Amino acid sequence: MSRIGNAPIAIPKGVTIKTTGQTISAKGPQGELSFEVPHRISFKLENDTLTFERPTNNRMDRALHGTARARTANIVKGVHEGWSKTLEINGVGYRAAAKGKNLDLTLGFSHPISYPLPEGVKAEVAKDGKVTVSGPDKIAVGKAAADIRAYRPPEPYKGKGVKYVDEHIIRKEGKRGKK
Repeated sequence: MSRIGNAPIAIPKGVTIKTTGQTISAKGPQGELSFEVPHRISFKLENDTLTFERPTNNRMDRALHGTARARTANIVKGVHEGWSKTLEINGVGYRAAAKGKNLDLTLGFSHPISYPLPEGVKAEVAKDGKVTVSGPDKIAVGKAAADIRAYRPPEPYKGKGVKYVDEHIIRKEGKRGKK
């Protein structure tokens, strides 16, 4: 029994759902997204709730059932509220600046890095070195944040680099002289 797959999705006010065949499209204040539900999974939209059902109880159908429901719930939340990830930049001279559809990063290399933001993803830079990546698509926001972090992951000795705000870096002790 799939607890995630069987849970109904409540459609909030301001979000419209349109179904065409196996495609679910959601439109809301943050934008418009769609998802192609696997052909083995069926769904019903009635009274502002969306439910998913699977034909059999085999392993593949159970996996697709939960995945289809979770992806659709992420789309509905994304077009209603949006998703965001916050990154923190630590290091002397490490900076970020949002310029149009690019995020300019200075991370201690001999050259600046210009990261082109994916379609529908926005980046805002705060004064304290925090970069907030936001947008309606959870997958695109997570991928953009991971790509930015991958340019200079935090190192364990001084903690310099780009890290998620809620990430904990285990610090190592450096070399010590003889005792």
